[in-house]
Amino acid sequence: MNRVYVCSCFGITETQVREHAAAGACTPRQIASASKAGTDCGSCVRQIQSLLGRGGCPRRELLEQATPALGEAGAPAVAAIAAVLPEAA
Repeated sequence: MNRVYVCSCFGITETQVREHAAAGACTPRQIASASKAGTDCGSCVRQIQSLLGRGGCPRRELLEQATPALGEAGAPAVAAIAAVLPEAA
């Protein structure tokens, strides 16, 4: 099986990025926190972005669904969710 390296600096493969994304890492910054990919030379950040795609973040989708459903009374709950997931807000 061929390994396609996304991050040469830390030896992170495309498969590893996809596994981190499946576990909930929705942004290059979250991938970097999980694997260090993109934190050295930065040349792999665009490839990581393309692997993550657009709008595929389950946490962001949950936050967006909660906002209209909760209305004004749910504003504190939405703020609490956003505090835990600052990149989703």
